[in-house]
Amino acid sequence: MKLQKLIIVWMAMLLFFVTGCANGIGNEAQKIEVQKRISDENQFADYKEITNNEQVQGVKKILDNADWENAKVSMVHPPDYRFVFQYKNPKIEAKAVLNELWISPNKDKVELVKDALSKYSQLNEEDSAILFEILTGKKLSDLE
Repeated sequence: MKLQKLIIVWMAMLLFFVTGCANGIGNEAQKIEVQKRISDENQFADYKEITNNEQVQGVKKILDNADWENAKVSMVHPPDYRFVFQYKNPKIEAKAVLNELWISPNKDKVELVKDALSKYSQLNEEDSAILFEILTGKKLSDLE
């Protein structure tokens, strides 16, 4: 009888713990901080902050659906843009993953590198156009 009560109490505590962890930062609102390369060197300046939840979720969806390759890449020049997801709540600290973006020579696609040059993806034209417009406010097809 004592053993059954002990097991029930232990399971209840475990459920409270699991529920508390599940309600953590997973649903917390995020923003995207975008930087633009300002010189031929590896110098960047703050460019834009995206706080619209639909746009943030759109970027996340594109990145989640991208075909990522585990590869070390060496690009001809530094990225054109780079961006990170940050929590809007300053009390939440999480490791920011740097996403770097290059515009293809034909200006119809973007190439992405994340996780310190260990993951690479080239997006299709549609996803490239959507991602670029969200991050920069410009149309990829309008670039000179």
